[in-house]
Amino acid sequence: MVKKSLSKIYMVLIFLFLYLPIAVLIVLSFNNSKSRVHWGGFTLDWYRELFQSETIMSAFYTTLSITLISALVSTIIGTMAAIGISAMRKKGKAIMLGATNIPLLNADIVTGISLMLLFVRFTNLGMSTVLLAHITFNIPYVILNVMPKLNGLPQHTYEAALDLGATPAYAFYKIVWPDILPGVFSGFLMAMTMSLDDFSITYFTKGAGINTLSTMIYTQLRKGILPEMYALSTILFLIALLLLLLINYRSLEHPARHRKERK
Repeated sequence: MVKKSLSKIYMVLIFLFLYLPIAVLIVLSFNNSKSRVHWGGFTLDWYRELFQSETIMSAFYTTLSITLISALVSTIIGTMAAIGISAMRKKGKAIMLGATNIPLLNADIVTGISLMLLFVRFTNLGMSTVLLAHITFNIPYVILNVMPKLNGLPQHTYEAALDLGATPAYAFYKIVWPDILPGVFSGFLMAMTMSLDDFSITYFTKGAGINTLSTMIYTQLRKGILPEMYALSTILFLIALLLLLLINYRSLEHPARHRKERK
């Protein structure tokens, strides 16, 4: 009984540690005062000023464009790379997976500085270099999300479809693609998440005049974070929460459909 009570208290403390700062941020986004310790009343002014601020909106659009483009491109490249790695022999596959894990274990600041030195050698820093950097560090996450799905495919099913007269493209989209699609989607979401909140690599590879949300918040630390950023963070959190609920609802809905179809 005591052990169960302690385990519940432990879980409550963990969730408080995780979500209490987010709750404080949401409350501050409605605070009619720039002070973080004084409640000045309820207001929506920070949300109105958020959408009227050209600086924040420009950084937000830049962040979204970099995130979506890099996630899409890295998902395509990472999926193709995962398919190629899965077709290798055991030794070659181990070498390639080991090489894929290096960027994940490497510190972001090391990756950012090395990419900056590479880009400066051949071109000027700008939007294109930020995109290339984000695509580069997103690809391993996609590969490691797709590989388990490829490893779980039924053996020789693809070859059997080819023997029955299917073209390679038709066999891929009918046999392989439906099974690896959840891994591709989770890799895309992870690439979006990593790209959205990245700071170190973006900071070292961006050119003058290019700001993302993370780099803009970093420059505001000396003067103090604007309350409009609390409002923007609240909106992003609610969007992420809504997407998570929708994904979980669909995952619960699919087994119910399968059970009805079997009946």
